[in-house]
Amino acid sequence: MMLENQQDGWADLHVHTTWSDGLFSPQYLVQKAAEIGIRAIAVTDHDAVRGIKEAAQAGKTCGVEVLSGIELSTTNGIHDVHILGFLFDPEDPYILEYVDFFQKERQKRARKIMNRLRKMGVRLNVEFVIANAGHGAVGRPHIADALMEEGYALTYDEAFYKYIGDGKPAFVEKPKITPSEGMRLIHKGGGLSFLAHPGMDLTEAEIMAIIKQGLDGIEILHPTHSEEKVNYFYKFARDNNLLVSGGSDCHGDRKGKMMMGKFNVPYRFVTEMKKAVKA
Repeated sequence: MMLENQQDGWADLHVHTTWSDGLFSPQYLVQKAAEIGIRAIAVTDHDAVRGIKEAAQAGKTCGVEVLSGIELSTTNGIHDVHILGFLFDPEDPYILEYVDFFQKERQKRARKIMNRLRKMGVRLNVEFVIANAGHGAVGRPHIADALMEEGYALTYDEAFYKYIGDGKPAFVEKPKITPSEGMRLIHKGGGLSFLAHPGMDLTEAEIMAIIKQGLDGIEILHPTHSEEKVNYFYKFARDNNLLVSGGSDCHGDRKGKMMMGKFNVPYRFVTEMKKAVKA
């Protein structure tokens, strides 16, 4: 993919904070972006928007532009489909209602997972796990942290492989909406909907079906995408009149990798999004 016009600077349009399953606060991520020389970031917490305001305030101090973002959990009935939302109103009542509902559902799910673990002889302190999640929605990464802390797993990956990964003994499905419902929610808030990391699971037919439901763009730059996939999805997006985005999908460094700063996402992607929103 040609990264022309990079003189405009770089962006990271996919980062997570402590308001979902990230290890770093919004303020820390913004400061890190400033240190690295990133011009703009989008806080895209899982089914959460509360970190956007904190990041934006820090951005004013650090000189980093902060875009509103979210990563919605959806399903097409076959695969999990993650929908990224950008440039919406984070105070939109429809979005806030969804976020509040989903956070409560995540807490219920966490308790179900830990009940299954308890039946396996793995005893974790429920309140500790919820407290460890802080003000964010409880997710499997927080339970994985507790499994390591209590000595049931040596690594983050082992916690998922042995206990809580998809299809594993303590796995519990999380509530999901359909891609069309997710996109409609983002559009109600005045934003743009993007398909996150499409190269992970989805077939081209599945992607085309989502496009027909109102998709605005595709995330082409992602840690799971090879150079070949990046080029493929860049051309695919252009052929289907879609916007493009990209990001590090930074969750902190649970696996020893910070990720932010390792992917050069042209700021012109942001410029094209802003033009689309105005249009």
